[in-house]
Amino acid sequence: MDNFSAAASSLPDDLVKLAKLIDQAATARQGDTVALLALLRLLEDRHRDVCETFFRDALPDNRHNLYTLLRDIELNGGWPYIQRMKLRSLLAQMDEAEWGTFSDETNSPTVDQGQC
Repeated sequence: MDNFSAAASSLPDDLVKLAKLIDQAATARQGDTVALLALLRLLEDRHRDVCETFFRDALPDNRHNLYTLLRDIELNGGWPYIQRMKLRSLLAQMDEAEWGTFSDETNSPTVDQGQC
C-alpha cells in the first residue's frame, strides 16, 4: 500500500482521504478472505458505476478534447482497470500438500489452460 503515497501527491485531498479509508478497510480485514472479497466486490461495483455513468457522460465530444484525454492517459498511467484474480493464481496459493491427494484421476480438479 506504500505505492499509493508516491502517486498521492498529484491527487485532490478528497481522493487521498478515500484511498486512506480503503487502505484502513483492507488492513482491518487482513487475513479474512471473505471480508476482503466483499471489499473487492464493493470497489469493483463502484468502479463500474463511475465508469458507466459519470465517466461515460464526461467523455470528449471533439477531437481536441479527445487528444487531451489520450495524452493524459499516456502520460499519467493508462486506463484504470480492476483485474480479477485468475484461477491459476488462486490455485498457486494453495498448499501443494492439500492438493497432493489428487492425481490424474477422473475426480481431480481441472483448469482450462486457455482461460488462465
